[in-house]
Amino acid sequence: MKVIVDTHIAIWSVLSPEKLSPKAVTAFAEADKYATLFLADISLWEIAMLIHKKRFDPTINTRSFLNHLLSAYNFSLARLNTEIADISVRLPASINKDPADRIIAATSLTLNAPLVTADENLRASSALSTIW
Repeated sequence: MKVIVDTHIAIWSVLSPEKLSPKAVTAFAEADKYATLFLADISLWEIAMLIHKKRFDPTINTRSFLNHLLSAYNFSLARLNTEIADISVRLPASINKDPADRIIAATSLTLNAPLVTADENLRASSALSTIW
């Protein structure tokens, strides 16, 4: 099964795997095993911003952390494209106002892949299939 992971899930997978729910761990591991694990490319920017704003400290520089994350798992980067951009601006307001979350949600819809997320707004949306 294809899955896309939210930004915080990618971070937790390497820094705090104990924060992941059992369902998230299973989905993540299965997708990693079968090379169907996706990360939206905007998550790389979002992680860089979180490190820059000192929201978490990976103990290594930003580029090294991003490279470590990408090499630790069998991630495929889901690139922003015209379909994702279009869907992201047409999603209901209930999804979230955060542009990164809207792009990640639109990527999930475009890939027809559930989103692994702990984000309550995204999980509450009837527009998305989520795993937590």
